[in-house]
Amino acid sequence: MGKIGEAGRLGSSVRSDCYVKIELKDDGGIKLELKSKVGFLYGDKTKELILSELKELGVFNADVYVEDYGALDFVIAARVECAVKRANPEIKNEFLLPPVPSFSKKSERERLRRSRLYLPGNEPKFFINASLHQPDGVILDLEDSVAPSEKDAARILVRNALRNVDFGECEKMVRINQGALGILDLEAVIPQNPHLILIPKVETGEHVRAVDSKIHSLKKEKGLFEDVFLMPII
Repeated sequence: MGKIGEAGRLGSSVRSDCYVKIELKDDGGIKLELKSKVGFLYGDKTKELILSELKELGVFNADVYVEDYGALDFVIAARVECAVKRANPEIKNEFLLPPVPSFSKKSERERLRRSRLYLPGNEPKFFINASLHQPDGVILDLEDSVAPSEKDAARILVRNALRNVDFGECEKMVRINQGALGILDLEAVIPQNPHLILIPKVETGEHVRAVDSKIHSLKKEKGLFEDVFLMPII
């Protein structure tokens, strides 16, 4: 038996998400089985996306099972990437879809922040229509709303959402985790133009300076120039 990785969710109550199971093999090519409630409309396109992603991630031999509950492409891509990396943590490649036109939209330090809509980072069903409520900001939460076992999955999903969801006029905020997990969060999301990072459970100024230093390091490494604002949570 090869290495197995799973990601996403199963069940009749699941919507706008999918379940992916991947067993890596030594040979035999890719064997892909897709079960989808919208397969008659988008089945071929979804298979094409998955096969393209597997190639980009360096996976050429695997048994792949996907159960789709109306997930958009960025969600499917996130779940496939997570399943692959759970099967083989040595795989470090990312698979990124082309960004939406609003991806590069900027924010301002002095803008209004009266209302913020929290979106659990591993629940894609809440992302798509978040801007309809017209909050000043949407918070893609990687901290308390995400189970410890799903931190990696949420990180990839939020990264993709920043890139592939149009949040309208909302400021795009991300609440990261504490410690080493927070560093991993920053490495994933900073290249995807978040406007603001919420830093949880801040006790000292050094905590804020450490996050700021990491962000500046990532911006320099990736050639990024847009401001990323910080909001410490005491």
